[in-house]
Amino acid sequence: MLKRFNFLVSTAIICFLFLGFSYKGEERYVKVRRVIDGDTFVIENGSKKGERVRLIGIDAPETRKTARKEVGYYGMEAKEYLKTLLTGKNVKLVFDVGKKDRYGRLLAYVYLREKFVNAELIEQGYAVTYTLAPNVQYADFFVKLERQARQAKRGLWK
Repeated sequence: MLKRFNFLVSTAIICFLFLGFSYKGEERYVKVRRVIDGDTFVIENGSKKGERVRLIGIDAPETRKTARKEVGYYGMEAKEYLKTLLTGKNVKLVFDVGKKDRYGRLLAYVYLREKFVNAELIEQGYAVTYTLAPNVQYADFFVKLERQARQAKRGLWK
């Protein structure tokens, strides 16, 4: 009984701490330095390398072969589209619950003026929905956009 109680208390504390460190709704305005692929880019942050940003809720095809992944169909097109859209531009990053992934990249919803970039990439068929908790704010919306892109045979779905 005591072990179970300790487990429940520990779980409650962890949840409280996790929720206490939520970044949901926090915004940051940045300049895009360069695009790495269809869902990742580098922003200016005062350092020589810049800082990497990964778009939340989407997954674009790979643009280069690695030990674990092959180059994906429509990967270069997705990269070029994002490059044309963002390179050298000022964008707004909006964070969800988690701010960084296990690789240290910022996780964000990205806005270029009024354009919601994450949604745009799915809607135009350059990316698919990729939901990873706890950042699930637009999961249902992204699934709807992907279904529409597939039915319209846009991008990946040609």
